[in-house]
Amino acid sequence: MTNQQLQQRKQAVMARGQGNLYPVYVQRAKNAEVWDVEGNHYIDFGTGIAVCNTGHAHPKVVAAAQAQLARFSHSCLMINPYAEAVELAEKLTRLAPGSSAKKAIFVSTGAEAVENCIKIARAHTGRRGVVAFAGGFHGRTNLTMALTGKVAPYKHLFGPFPADIYHVPFPMAAHGISTEQSLAALHNLFKVAIGPDDVAAIIIEPVQGEGGFYPAPPQLLQALRALCDQHGIVLIADEIQTGFGRTGKMFAMSHSGVEPDLITMAKGIAGGLPLAAVIGKSEIMDAPLPGGLGGTYGGSPVACAAALAVLDVIEQENLCQQANVIGEAFAARLTAVQQAFPQRIAEVRQQGAMIAVEFIQNGDADQPDPALTRQIIDNAAGHGLILLSCGFYGNVLRFLPPLTIEANILQQGLDKLDVLLRSVLTEQAKSVQ
Repeated sequence: MTNQQLQQRKQAVMARGQGNLYPVYVQRAKNAEVWDVEGNHYIDFGTGIAVCNTGHAHPKVVAAAQAQLARFSHSCLMINPYAEAVELAEKLTRLAPGSSAKKAIFVSTGAEAVENCIKIARAHTGRRGVVAFAGGFHGRTNLTMALTGKVAPYKHLFGPFPADIYHVPFPMAAHGISTEQSLAALHNLFKVAIGPDDVAAIIIEPVQGEGGFYPAPPQLLQALRALCDQHGIVLIADEIQTGFGRTGKMFAMSHSGVEPDLITMAKGIAGGLPLAAVIGKSEIMDAPLPGGLGGTYGGSPVACAAALAVLDVIEQENLCQQANVIGEAFAARLTAVQQAFPQRIAEVRQQGAMIAVEFIQNGDADQPDPALTRQIIDNAAGHGLILLSCGFYGNVLRFLPPLTIEANILQQGLDKLDVLLRSVLTEQAKSVQ
C-alpha cells in the first residue's frame, strides 16, 4: 500500500475538516525517526505537536503502558479509582510552579482541560467573564474556540460562540506591540466592556503556540499576577504545548517566577497517550461540588501509567537541560540562515526546545510571507523532514523535536533543514530578480 493510495482512501471516508499536513502514512517510529508505509525515512521535528517529548516509543513508556494494559484498561476514575492516578496527581502537584498547596483533576484532551479551568474559575468566583489574548490557541470545542484568538481555520464557519469572552493584544516586540500596550488594552477593556469585579479568569500561554511561539514577557506575567490578586481574578496558565521540559524547565511559567492559580497540562504528559490535567491551588480546585468535574475516559489508567514513566524519563535523562542544548543548536543554525537572508527572516525565537523562525517579505515584519512558509513545508518530506507551521498569518516555522533526540540524528536533521531553507530561499530570491 502506498502513501497516495492511503490518502485516496482517507479522503473517501474521513471528513475534509480533519485534514492532514503531509500525505505520509506512518508505519513505525523510534525516538526522532519515522518510517512511512513505503519505507521512506524522516527526522521528526514536530513530535505530533509537542506530544512525544520523550520521543516515539520510548522503551520505558511503552513498558509501563503495556504492563498496565495487561492488568486493566479502564474502570472509570469516578467509579473505581486506582493508585496510578493518585500517584500521578501527587507528582504533578509537587512539580507545578509555586509553593501553594495544589490539587489535580484528569481529563482526556487539552481542550477539556481548558474548559474545566473556566468551570472551576467561575465556580470559585461566581463571575462570568474570561479574558484571553489575541493569537492565543486554547482548543477546538465551542468554548475553547471562543477563547482562541484567531479566526481561520479554527473559528471560521463555527459560530455563534459563548458570550462573556474578551481578547486583548499579546506583546510581540517584532510587531511593535509592547507589554505596556497590552496592559493598557486590558485596563481599557475593564472600563468599556466588563469590570474587573465581573471577570472570573484571565488565561494566557506563557509561550504562544499556534500564535507563533512568542514568549510572554516576564513583566507581563508579573503584572497579570498582581492585577489578578488585586481583583480576585483566577490566573490560568495554558501549558498544554509548553509543559514537560519543552522550554528548558518542567513548566514554562517557572521562567517568570509567577505562580498561576490554575495550569492546563496535556500533549507531552503521557508520551502519546490521550491524557490531560488541570493542576491548581487547592481552595480554587475544590470550588465545584462532587460530580461537577470529570469524564468517562478522564485519567485513563494506561495513560496515567505512561505519564508516570514520562516523568521518570524527564528526570533520569535530564531532559530539561537537554531541551536547552537542542534549542541552542537550532538557534545557531537558523540565525546563520537569517544572516544570509535578512530580508526574508524577521526573527528567530527560542526558549528551550521550542524554536521558531518567522518569514517576511522585503525585510518588513508587517509583510508576512505565508507562501514561503507553505513552500518549505511542502518540500520538507522530500528532504526527509517533518516540519510544522504556525503563526497569526501562517508565516512561522516551529520546531518541536523530541527532547531525547540523539546528537547524530539532530545534526543530520539540522543539515537537511539547512539545505531545505537555503534552497527555497535562494529560489525565491532568483524569482524576484
